[in-house]
Amino acid sequence: MEQGDIDTEPLAGGIELQSTVESGQSYLWNRDDGRMYETEGATGDDGWYWTTVRRDGTPHVVRVRQRDERLEWESTVDAERDVRRLLRLDDDLHEIRAGAPDDEVVQDAYDAYWGMRLVRDPPFGSLVSFICSAQMRVSRIHGMQRALREAYGEPVEFDGATYRAYPTPSALAETSEEALRDLGLGYRAPYVQRTAEMVATGEAHPDEATGMDYEAARESLTRFVGVGEKVADCVLLFSLDFLEAVPLDTWIRSTIEEYYPECDRGNYAETSRAIRAALGGEYAGYAQTYLFHYLRTGGDAE
Repeated sequence: MEQGDIDTEPLAGGIELQSTVESGQSYLWNRDDGRMYETEGATGDDGWYWTTVRRDGTPHVVRVRQRDERLEWESTVDAERDVRRLLRLDDDLHEIRAGAPDDEVVQDAYDAYWGMRLVRDPPFGSLVSFICSAQMRVSRIHGMQRALREAYGEPVEFDGATYRAYPTPSALAETSEEALRDLGLGYRAPYVQRTAEMVATGEAHPDEATGMDYEAARESLTRFVGVGEKVADCVLLFSLDFLEAVPLDTWIRSTIEEYYPECDRGNYAETSRAIRAALGGEYAGYAQTYLFHYLRTGGDAE
């Protein structure tokens, strides 16, 4: 077993691990103790979180926990680069916050969850996760991804336990709509199956949006079945490095109504442009994520 630690003191803005992986931006991390999303809004927990990464097609478990001023990690491979990439440890949170508006609600959100970073999830897993997100609580969305792992993920032995990798596109493409419904995906089942088929056959892949202009990238992702503009924005923000993306979910639309009514332009595209500008442009997605987590958890970190 490989293991190591990362000193969080030199990281610009540090990191708050629990908020980062339990804030509704990723559903591809799990807790070893099974208590994911049981303490929403809390910070400072030192539980082990795990996900899987692939090297040359082979899945490996990566476990991470926060202990004081260090991130400890364990894996069957040298996973420091994976931890840094997945948790965006090279982002300068001070610079990002400096570009945010001075509005009280934004600054309160940053104060409450300072150190929360955006994630950089694998594109296919992120895409499927957010296809499953419509009209669902974060804990339920996470449960769907856990069910997909258990049913279709490759077993990975690590530290005396059996973990499951996130399913490959082929694995989900080869299953049936009925089987996915039986896992609790409901009406999202055919969307997931057809999207997986598109990726598995090479018809389309979410990472093709990389390098495009932002709005062209969003349009590219809407080719997938069950993907509208909001889901596309989530994948752009939490997987493909478009940090300006602001998904217009229920919480952000409520924020617009209460704090930024002038940004409501009556349609997604124009409202998106307006709220991105209001939240700082280049890093508007960071401000959005802090607001989402802050308001969803009642406006306070416990």
